[in-house]
Amino acid sequence: MAKFLIADDHPLFREALAGSLAQHFSPLELVQSSSLESTLAALEEHDDLDLVLLDLHMPGSGDLYGLIRVREDYPVVPVAVISGSESADIVSKVMGFGALGFIPKSSSSETIASAIEAILAGDRWVPSGMQDKLKQLNDEDRDLAAKVATLTPQQYKVLFLLHDGLLNKQIAYELGITEATVKAHVTAIFRKLDVYSRIQAVLLAEKLQLEPPAAQAP
Repeated sequence: MAKFLIADDHPLFREALAGSLAQHFSPLELVQSSSLESTLAALEEHDDLDLVLLDLHMPGSGDLYGLIRVREDYPVVPVAVISGSESADIVSKVMGFGALGFIPKSSSSETIASAIEAILAGDRWVPSGMQDKLKQLNDEDRDLAAKVATLTPQQYKVLFLLHDGLLNKQIAYELGITEATVKAHVTAIFRKLDVYSRIQAVLLAEKLQLEPPAAQAP
């Protein structure tokens, strides 16, 4: 029996994808999550997943941070990104950061099933005609990704509140933590990214084109 995790914050898309997958894979067990936090929790709970179908823009995930975090914490679990973004640059980064496939959300159910079958068989999959457009990550990008992977989700949130120009007191208010905790996070961020100022930390994140994490739904 196949067992997949659908990680996407849109309930209607999860429902549609689940229905489509059920028609192509039988028997099938599906687990669902709607944020990076719940995705990591699901991965911790279910150690027998065959594949994670990961959206790039869930709450807490930012852009590529979610993929980097999942690959760092669960390196043996196959991950396919399923996204509405289809630029060659995004696909190149997704594949370079460890995804085994990139499946556009606009794909037909048959194409999605074929992509998953290829990935489960050990192949890498990208849309037809995309392979020749992919760029290899340079050593600098790989080094930055490795550094970003060491940040906890909370530290990642702090990093991008720094990016927005917030002071420690404002960050503490936004995250519901103490100012002392914010200072500890900032110190850890500097150490992990090997930088010495807020500006340097933000510039490193911008080189990976990471976006601020989406707000968590109440």
